[in-house]
Amino acid sequence: MIALGLFLSTIGLYSQSYKVIVNKGNQSTSITSKEVSSYFLKKKTKWGNGQKVSPVELKANSSVRVDFSKGVHKKSVGAVKSYWQQAIFSGKGTPPVEKKSDIEIIEYVKSHSGAIGYVSSGCDVSEVKVIKIIE
Repeated sequence: MIALGLFLSTIGLYSQSYKVIVNKGNQSTSITSKEVSSYFLKKKTKWGNGQKVSPVELKANSSVRVDFSKGVHKKSVGAVKSYWQQAIFSGKGTPPVEKKSDIEIIEYVKSHSGAIGYVSSGCDVSEVKVIKIIE
């Protein structure tokens, strides 16, 4: 019984409630979690081809954003918001654009060639490109 519980909790660690997406014109097929974090924290601002990165994310109260922050940044949404408050106060930057829904994220990524975003794992992403996160 204990072994079954450990197995099921391990499966939960590897299932993701989100997909990272980019514009269909983006040449990337995979990216590390660390790179994704760098793009969303705007520590890295250009793709490999020199194009400007335009991150977009869901509102802070989204459960998908909570999972994304834990999975990619290894921090809570609150900790990431604190990072941005400090950056804004010191004049070092502004947070990514926020959208209310998966549909709005997809529309943004579709219309911005350098965009990167995330949506819930069950979302129809046929109009954008899913990028594989490797560790």
